[in-house]
Amino acid sequence: MQRSLTGLVVAALVTLSAADTSAEPAAPPEPDAYRTDDYRAPTPATLRGARVATTELAAALWRQGAVFVDVLPRAPRPPNLPAGTIWRDRPHRNIPGSIWLPDTGYGALAPVTERYFETGLRQATGGDRAKPLVIYCQRACWMSWNAARRAVAMGYTDVVWYPDGTDGWEDDGLPLAEASPVARPED
Repeated sequence: MQRSLTGLVVAALVTLSAADTSAEPAAPPEPDAYRTDDYRAPTPATLRGARVATTELAAALWRQGAVFVDVLPRAPRPPNLPAGTIWRDRPHRNIPGSIWLPDTGYGALAPVTERYFETGLRQATGGDRAKPLVIYCQRACWMSWNAARRAVAMGYTDVVWYPDGTDGWEDDGLPLAEASPVARPED
């Protein structure tokens, strides 16, 4: 009896151990406000007022001509570069046909950045707030969640948040293309 009880305990521990290593961390609850720090962290499974897209749904919307908006931040020029040093942005790749509105997914935006986001969305949708709008960044990136929430708050009625972003897109063998950011008024 002792031997069979020991065998059951060992089997149970092995099963629990295997389950622990294969389980993904639980999605955090949806907050009531924008995320303002620790942007590269697990994101909620939901976004009130928006649809949440799998790569399959995002690809279908892409083929149908939905507006895709990349909100990944742009790498800043290093502050310690010597005067006269030529600075070139790192190449950025995103979902073909997307508009890239960098730095618009932070939790708090300067008024000029908020206007940049609003103007970019208005131009991309032709002012049609019912046009499907797919907002993304990278996997486990709160910037896309914040930007999608902001688009809902601006009155867009078919906001689709794609939480796997370029990572999920590339993992499924879908194409990425070189991208340049939409010019800001001060650029």
